[in-house]
Amino acid sequence: MADWSDPQATAAPYAGAQADVRDAGLRSHMLSVYNYMASGVLLTGIVSLMFAKSGYIGILFNEAGTGFGPLGWVVMLAPLAIVFAMSFGAARMATATLQLLYWAYAFLMGLSLSTIFLVYTGTSIAQVFFATAAGFAGLSLWGYTTKRDLSAFGTFFTMGLFGLIAAMLINLFLRSEGLSFVISAAGVLIFAGLTAYDTQKIKSLYFQVAGSDMQGKAVILGALTLYLDFINMFLFLLRLFGSSRN
Repeated sequence: MADWSDPQATAAPYAGAQADVRDAGLRSHMLSVYNYMASGVLLTGIVSLMFAKSGYIGILFNEAGTGFGPLGWVVMLAPLAIVFAMSFGAARMATATLQLLYWAYAFLMGLSLSTIFLVYTGTSIAQVFFATAAGFAGLSLWGYTTKRDLSAFGTFFTMGLFGLIAAMLINLFLRSEGLSFVISAAGVLIFAGLTAYDTQKIKSLYFQVAGSDMQGKAVILGALTLYLDFINMFLFLLRLFGSSRN
């Protein structure tokens, strides 16, 4: 029989209970992140499809989905402004404000992405979407469960992202199909890597914000990060494998 006064006999169960509570808290936190992220993607998809099928898309974009009117430019640039506001102003914002901005971002992205239904067939969009969802789920699961520190990979893929943006800007003038293919392939790889890295980073951040006022904000910001990884990976895959309507 264990001696009730033995500190080792009481410390071990207590430590085990603490670990159980911590793991349950982490699972709840990550589930909230994934729920927000998936809901944002769903909202974007619904808005995108409904707006593309409506008679109002011509107010923002031309029939080919390549030209923008004044309101179209607002819709295209507003999400970027929201991302910057959320990223750099989160500490000063209330959690409810971040939530509102997140849903506004997902809605505006739905409007801006409605052009893909003018360029690609609905069947190919659906196929690429589900392929992206499967790949994203596997990569995020690996990032969550792996014991390997992905920080070095995160730095590599982040630098690759800056290079990707530079290449895309250059190709606006060159209009090279070969370079466009390379950009799309690199984009898929970069955002695939960022998906795993960002998942691990969100997981690690939980232990810093658990129980504080920042935890609710961390959920929204984590969802936004994974949302961006998913949407960008989807768009680059669509450029590679989407079937054009023309």
